[in-house]
Amino acid sequence: MVAIKQVLTIAGSDSGGGAGIQADIKTFQELGVFGTSTITAVTAQNTCGVHGVYPLTVEAVKGQIDAIGADFQLAALKTGMLFNAEIIAETAKGISKYGWKNLVVDPVMIAKGGAVLLQEDALEALRGLLLPLAAVFTPNIPEAEMLSGMEIRNAADRKKAAEKILATGTEAVVIKGGHAKSSAFAEDYYLHQNGETFILRSPWIETEQTHGTGCTFSAALTAELAKGRTMQEALHTAKRFIQAALSHQLHIGAGHGPTNHAAFQRFPEKGRVHLVQ
Repeated sequence: MVAIKQVLTIAGSDSGGGAGIQADIKTFQELGVFGTSTITAVTAQNTCGVHGVYPLTVEAVKGQIDAIGADFQLAALKTGMLFNAEIIAETAKGISKYGWKNLVVDPVMIAKGGAVLLQEDALEALRGLLLPLAAVFTPNIPEAEMLSGMEIRNAADRKKAAEKILATGTEAVVIKGGHAKSSAFAEDYYLHQNGETFILRSPWIETEQTHGTGCTFSAALTAELAKGRTMQEALHTAKRFIQAALSHQLHIGAGHGPTNHAAFQRFPEKGRVHLVQ
């Protein structure tokens, strides 16, 4: 019998269940891989905002990583909220120690409600220690602006920002377009070190039910890479997964509600996504 593919998420816990570790595990389950976790911080949050962030010690993070490394055969992994430079350094050390591949790095810098989830001094650690290990980096537009040090106003800016991010050593970058405020569609722009580029385009959905979209997208991408999909195939499925999750809304909570992680399997259309090359 072929063992189920095993994956890892290194991220923060969301007490509201819509983002972080909780969103990742739900997504892994929906896409048929076995999810393991390393919790970097506990947050007190709900759909209305983040009310507290309680980072774990570096020793606690190391202990979890070592426990996974000693017993599981990971086919892919992702990082989410890492919070500070010390946790980033320990995460990078563990990934290198166990030789884990197919690393998806989702920066998780600012929550939907505006709470800062990555300390300023952690940016350099992210650039210098973690991104050189990444198969793909998945920032949204504000995060890409922070990492590239430039404003993204149009397609030319987006390309230039992606090139600047590639200089950190990440194998590829996909700049997500959900913050572009288009009334027609949402575009995710992909650029690889070898020059390969394409755009994933989906119809724009006007909704506030968007809590955890970045975590969910990167978790879906991780699951598909673990199953041996090419980067293009994995990104296409991840885009379809989040499109379905946004299209079939749950309307939970009084603020930015969570996406519907079960929608991809339950609804046959599974989100309309077009590849533009």
